[in-house]
Amino acid sequence: MGDEYPVVRLAAVQAAPVFLNREATVEKACRLILEAGRNGAQVVGFPEGFIPGFPQWFWFHTIESKEARQFYRRLFQNAVEIPSPAVEALAAACREAGCYVVMGVNEREPGTMGTLYNTAVYLGPDGKLLGKHRKLIPTMGERLVHGCGDGSTLGVVQTDFGPIGNLICGENTNSLLRYTLLAQGERIHVALWPGFAYGDYKTMYDSIDIRCRNHAFEGKVFVISATGIISDEIKDAFCRDENDRRAMPTDGGHSSIINPRGQFIAGPAGDGECILYADADLAESIDAKVVQDVLGHYNRFDIFDLRVNRKELKPITYSGEDRSEETDASLGKSARPGS
Repeated sequence: MGDEYPVVRLAAVQAAPVFLNREATVEKACRLILEAGRNGAQVVGFPEGFIPGFPQWFWFHTIESKEARQFYRRLFQNAVEIPSPAVEALAAACREAGCYVVMGVNEREPGTMGTLYNTAVYLGPDGKLLGKHRKLIPTMGERLVHGCGDGSTLGVVQTDFGPIGNLICGENTNSLLRYTLLAQGERIHVALWPGFAYGDYKTMYDSIDIRCRNHAFEGKVFVISATGIISDEIKDAFCRDENDRRAMPTDGGHSSIINPRGQFIAGPAGDGECILYADADLAESIDAKVVQDVLGHYNRFDIFDLRVNRKELKPITYSGEDRSEETDASLGKSARPGS
């Protein structure tokens, strides 16, 4: 008979947070997880920085402005520690829904009062924290808010359906990052994005499609592309006047799900909150890799060599005396992929 590969129901959540309100956004996220579970979803992707919201105010407020400083303080106060009661609530929803979830959060290290990280959290259907990925390089205005991640969280997590990986927004442009996940056997990829509602947003939609379809086609994987929504509540919070409001004629959106041939099997979605669903027959990857497999017959490992530094970077190290337990207790120990 041979091996059988499952059909997995994928879901892309397209929604807005309750802006800069961690508890309310966690409650909303739990409701969305349960809704996706009721509709049979087994792997669910959420947008970038969903909890408690993406720092988009820099399009309208300079870093030195009173408004920007107030937004940042509220963002920090409502950021997510890992682990924490917020993560436990999300995990409980995953357990009830029976699904894997990749959730975008603004993360702060336990016990610290400064740098935040743009992070995606992996949660399992048994309610376990499976790992996290910190965005390696913040993009544009994020550089005023988020620090850089390191190689210790650049990896996949093992699931009942094989390895799942994620990259956050602009990271999906970086070929070395993408290949690192593919080389670890990634079968399902989650791409997390904020909402894009200003400027030349249509060009941004095109760039999302190019990156996600390319990753699906190159790696012969399924891609969940989950994009945020910029609600009226969020627009009211950081728009200075009607000119600013007119600069955002849409709510963002544009989520989709893509197969290993780079074809849309759900979406792209338009304005408004929704959950997209698609059934992914994992055996399709076998058919696609017969033609090109960049992890096997369609590569030259005698010519190309990629090395990844998986060392966790810490603000302090000790020599001579073993202080590792004290360091972990005071600074917080990072969850690693697969831990």
